[in-house]
Parts: sequence; C-alpha cells; structure tokens
Amino acid sequence: MLVIDAASQARADEVVTLLVQMLPGLALTLVNTRVSPVAAMAEWLTTQDTPAGFSVDRECELKAADESKAVVRYARHRLDMEEVKQHIAEGEMPTRLAMTWTERVSFMLTEGLQLKKLAFLDGVFEGASSKNRDDNFDADVTIATGELQKLLPDLLEALGGEMPVA
Repeated sequence: MLVIDAASQARADEVVTLLVQMLPGLALTLVNTRVSPVAAMAEWLTTQDTPAGFSVDRECELKAADESKAVVRYARHRLDMEEVKQHIAEGEMPTRLAMTWTERVSFMLTEGLQLKKLAFLDGVFEGASSKNRDDNFDADVTIATGELQKLLPDLLEALGGEMPVA
C-alpha cells in the first residue's frame, strides 16, 4: 500500500506519475471498498454505531445530491443529534467525517476514501525524543508508519473490506 502525504490530489497525482515513470512495471490502483465511504459514514451518523476502535468526532460535511447541491457543515459540534439524522434522511450525504481511531489517530475521512487532517494524538510519540534532529525525524516517521499500518486495515475492514480487482 502506498500512502502519500500531499496537500492536494493534483500533488499526489504528480508523485504517482513520477513513481510510475521511475519504476518500470510499477502499476498502482486505487483502493475500492465493498461499502462506499459515503454509505458507511451515513450509517455511522444515523445509528451512532461505529466500528470497533473508531469514534465519530465533532466535524462533518453533508451535501445534497440533487440540483440544489446544498451543503451543511458542522464544526466543533455534537453529531449525535436528530438534526444530523434528518439531513441524511432528506438526502444530504456525508462527504467528510472527523473520526478517531483507538484514541491514537484523528483524521477526516472523505467520500473519496482520503484521510485528511491526520493527527497523531497524545502518547503516540512519547519516548521518541532524541537530541539528534535526524534521529527524531526517523523515529517519528517510523512511529507514524507503524500507526498507519494498523489504522488502514481496520478502516478497510470497517468499509466492508477491499473489493477484488477485476
């Protein structure tokens, strides 16, 4: 699995293009899950029942699929209220949802299965300090990679698993 820390999809596409050019034979495909992120986020918001290890935080965006393209954003707001459920019942579907995994990593899940605003929470980097700046960077990358190696399979499982490539 390839994870790219990029500010935009265009920047991530540039990195992928360069990798494919530099490594002949490398073929990359996007991850497709059995349950779409939109459907899963809607279920989690309406039932308040999230997969084991995950919790819904206090931020989401709901968009209407009709011609109105109405958008409702909640920031620093409880999402377990009837108003959110009503928006979903009226056809406004979640396109972004803030979540936390095992109280170690918070992120914003998007409709395109992107993780935005990734933040490692208190305790994740404890004991990793060193006087050498390069050692700090190496340790931080190793710890972050280790957390993502556990988070990503759990997230894919929460979305019904990966669809086989045809």
